[in-house]
Amino acid sequence: MSFFAFLGTLEIGLVYGLVALGVYLTFRVLDFPDLTVDGSFPMGAAVAATAIVAGVNPWVATLLAIMAGGLCGLVTAFLAVRCGILHLLASILTMIAAFSINIRIMGRPNIALLGEDTIFTPFETLAFDAGMDGSVFRLVVVLLLVILSGWFITRLLASDFGLGLRATGVNSRMVRAQGGNTALYTYFGLALSNGLVGFSGALFAQTNSFADVTSGVGTIVVGLAAVILGQTLIPGRKIWVAVVAVILGSILYRLAVAFALSSGMFGLQASDLNLITALLVAVALIAPRMKTQLKRGGKKKSSVAAKKMA
Repeated sequence: MSFFAFLGTLEIGLVYGLVALGVYLTFRVLDFPDLTVDGSFPMGAAVAATAIVAGVNPWVATLLAIMAGGLCGLVTAFLAVRCGILHLLASILTMIAAFSINIRIMGRPNIALLGEDTIFTPFETLAFDAGMDGSVFRLVVVLLLVILSGWFITRLLASDFGLGLRATGVNSRMVRAQGGNTALYTYFGLALSNGLVGFSGALFAQTNSFADVTSGVGTIVVGLAAVILGQTLIPGRKIWVAVVAVILGSILYRLAVAFALSSGMFGLQASDLNLITALLVAVALIAPRMKTQLKRGGKKKSSVAAKKMA
């Protein structure tokens, strides 16, 4: 893997780190199986790209993308909370609807951003004037944005409101018994989660210079892979540890995929990306159980040995 390919892999891993944060909020914190991210990710990209092409300031376009992603989450929450639709089905309905809406937003299946100003353009110009490669500056900007997002999530979950958010995912009946509004927590959690995913979609479009209606296919699996892989490798109960773990999990996942594809390991090709993702998620899910079983087996052997010695 070349140096520039390595930088590109780190960049895309950080961009999808925002997706991992969003998936962490729904699956781990709220215990809400949300597939909306497959629709909110391309919606963030579509809104940002359309706004930039229309001459809107890139930062404003990115903010609009975050709001569009959050709106997707609110629709899913409304279907689940207000209409009583099963969580998984509610998110699938929103995801399907978002596909058509994204085409409406862009007016066509994809939009190119070549030659358009993005949030990275000033930094790339600065790098060019200094005789440096713009990809390094772009990577630093993405890193700072992800760090700020992770810091915000950590502070939020450590607050009193965040405690209610986490309690809703653990025991919603207890929260209601204490006078808490579980519906409010669900609305907020899903809006924030998909807002982060929309933010990731906007960064994806601006770093890759295009937005495509199919770019969200498999996003939920990538997010789950990052969350499961990160928390398997870096276990911990503290909030900041979990946040760092899911971001690092996204980076490690992308590095593993890039290495497997670039090295030609097992004859893998770029079209095998979803297969690699599914295998990594399966391994990450099985690993903790195998570790627990091995520990139990070791304890049983030691107890049997102790009885024989006695």
